[in-house]
Amino acid sequence: MNLLDLLIAPAYAQAAPATGGGSMMSTLLFSIILIGVMYFLMIRPQMKRAKEHREMLGKLAKGDEVLTNGGIAGTVTDIGDNFITVEIADNVRIRLQKGAITNVLPKGTLKSA
Repeated sequence: MNLLDLLIAPAYAQAAPATGGGSMMSTLLFSIILIGVMYFLMIRPQMKRAKEHREMLGKLAKGDEVLTNGGIAGTVTDIGDNFITVEIADNVRIRLQKGAITNVLPKGTLKSA
């Protein structure tokens, strides 16, 4: 016995209680259910949105009115493989990546604004 034992009581390990065989099976079942819930609530909707975005970008044409992720609205004047040219005012054109387009606006939206 030393001086430290007088100030702090020593901790001793206890024997672990015996567990049943069903505990491991329930843990595995819970893990599978949790992964399934995460797939249907998080992964699947994200994949669906990404697919819709790719389809929207594939259907872009000259003259479409678009909205970018920066909030800039304009009319498509040129479409390349990776980039797109958008006219935001008279004779003011900007070049953007296709992925920056978030929405295709209905025709006439920019004229009414």
